[in-house]
Amino acid sequence: MTSIRDFPTAPLYTIKVVQNRTGIKPVTLRAWERRYELLEPTRLKNGYRLYSERDVQLLLWVKSRLEAGMSISSVVQQFNAMRAKDSWPESIEKLEMEQPREKSPIPARDYAELLLASMISHNEARMQSLVGDFRKYFDLITIFEEILQPSLALLEHTWFRGDIPLATVHVITQLVKSRLFNVMTAIPVTRENALTLIGSGPGETKELDVLMLTVLMREAGVFVEYLGPDLLTEDILDYSLIAKPKFICLYIGEEATAYLMRGFASKLAKIPSKPKLLYMGKYLDDNPAEREQLGGIYLGRTLTENLETTRKIMGLGTSSG
Repeated sequence: MTSIRDFPTAPLYTIKVVQNRTGIKPVTLRAWERRYELLEPTRLKNGYRLYSERDVQLLLWVKSRLEAGMSISSVVQQFNAMRAKDSWPESIEKLEMEQPREKSPIPARDYAELLLASMISHNEARMQSLVGDFRKYFDLITIFEEILQPSLALLEHTWFRGDIPLATVHVITQLVKSRLFNVMTAIPVTRENALTLIGSGPGETKELDVLMLTVLMREAGVFVEYLGPDLLTEDILDYSLIAKPKFICLYIGEEATAYLMRGFASKLAKIPSKPKLLYMGKYLDDNPAEREQLGGIYLGRTLTENLETTRKIMGLGTSSG
């Protein structure tokens, strides 16, 4: 078993998420906070509470004591006595804590060219070996931003110069997409937060950056569904009536896509769930005036900015805690 002391203290979870994970109602959580000072959640400017993983584990332990027949006052007294001795209860959930990462022999950026060489030579075994190294040394956002995105940009530039055939770009794109899908499906789906639909806008066929953001959002605990590339606005509206998402996140990389997206935010506001439109993409990076025209929320230029803005909008706190 793991001590509750060892769990992260970064403020990540809204009170609704905590209710879903522990089965303890918000009114009870607020009462325990007020009467017993059992928890001290972070308070945002809008008054919302954010709880840490340590808070969740402590609440699960408290609930197990109550189910064993103890009163809440006795449980709090027991907990306070343990803390007075600088001790913590053992966690109830058997969660695997993230293992410390090994120190990489070279900077992450240096792996981009190594990965490119394996791509150009169609050496899939070498690519798999490099990916194994990445996961030992770096977190996902570092892998995506400092290795995978630069290597894919170099691959496209190499094709543009005429050094490799377009077929090589297609083969590698499909292979990377397959790997991203594998990573995404390996991350447990959480249904504790409002649903977010994500994909590429009408006419957009590029989807690797969107898949990377989907993986990062799912890793961050967002309830997200990936819809794919070239999404027609009417299809998104029809599906939104069924799925009732809170957010719709779309990639817009071309001027033509931005044009087709005009007025879409106002259409979303007319459906019952009133989902908010989030968007990112190169065309919007370079054209701030177009962002105003679309009427949604621009997430930023990089995956880091995309993820941090998303977390703030959804009330999940920031990755830095």
